Amino acid sequence: MDSIEISSKLIRFKSITPHSAGSLEYIQKILKKRKFECHLLEFNNSKVKNLYAVLRGGSGPNVFFAGHTDVVPPGNEKEWKTNPFDPVIKNGSLYGRWASDMKTGIASFISASLKFLELKKNKFGGSLGFLLTSDEEGDAEFGTKSLIDWLIENKKNVDFCIVGEPTNPNKLGEMIKIGRRGSINGSIKVIGKQGHVAYPEKSENPIDYVMKICMELTKPLDSGSKSFQPSRLTITSIDVGNDVTNLIPSHATIKFNVRFNDLHTSKDLIKVLNNRIKSTKAKYNLETKTSGESFLNFSEKLTNAVVKSVKKITKKKPKLSTSGGTSDARFISKICPVIEFGLVGKTMHQVNENVSTNDIKKLSEIYFEFLNIMFS
Repeated sequence: MDSIEISSKLIRFKSITPHSAGSLEYIQKILKKRKFECHLLEFNNSKVKNLYAVLRGGSGPNVFFAGHTDVVPPGNEKEWKTNPFDPVIKNGSLYGRWASDMKTGIASFISASLKFLELKKNKFGGSLGFLLTSDEEGDAEFGTKSLIDWLIENKKNVDFCIVGEPTNPNKLGEMIKIGRRGSINGSIKVIGKQGHVAYPEKSENPIDYVMKICMELTKPLDSGSKSFQPSRLTITSIDVGNDVTNLIPSHATIKFNVRFNDLHTSKDLIKVLNNRIKSTKAKYNLETKTSGESFLNFSEKLTNAVVKSVKKITKKKPKLSTSGGTSDARFISKICPVIEFGLVGKTMHQVNENVSTNDIKKLSEIYFEFLNIMFS
């Protein structure tokens, strides 16, 4: 089975997050035929499906690929030139929802793995496996996050992992993600005292404190680190819910997001934010949710294997980057070194999402070279 064939079949599944819609079951069927040990798992009665699959070929490293089959909704299907769930190859590109992010990445590493196993006749120095979920684009509570907890609880080892997310801005081979910034979402309720604007002395306007708090919060957090850009807090919403002009509101809400580097943990950073808000003397309640901690791949062996594979197939020297948003690699980083490398992400989440068929084939070749290096 080649990567284009598997890609096309996967796109046909309407696996809108957090539903597998048969996509993971299809992959499990392929892998079971090749003697993989497979576990299709659901956690906390969520109906989110996760697939753990492994084939043991001898003593040596446990090398895994990871990804997700869930997709964002296609949007207005009338704006699509093709049916988003009916894959079409046109002008050298494969069109369909999740052609870029990331069913084609999954197809490429499955195809590469099957080719590798056929060549080695299932006898190679280590174990080859997959960590797949249908809950990455949504809440991500019962997907890879829960799957990693299951691995730890059941003492299933993973030594190295590559996530097939689309990491390249414009051309295949440009960029490898060796880490990601952490992310904190926050909401501050600033408490005042409601009153008439004609008698401000009898009220306490929370908006006066909002401006002070925003000034404090947006002060620099650091100057960046060796592998990361400076941490940054961005105010995303200020709201008082006030529809009239003669009323001083009783409270105001500030929402923000912090993308932070490896100089901080979320716990320490939340303390810093609390101290900054306290310095304004405002009455407030702060609520935060950490989407993930910052992490950096710490394996030279893994980095070199991916870089060598990319250079051999694309003739490009990839940039080692920590830019962009979060991915499921943040959960995998708890148990092993992890790197992200996949296709070009130019059209991901867009109408008429598409990716070069030639790139899909080349990505499969890169993953094949990667396996040869890791198990050499």
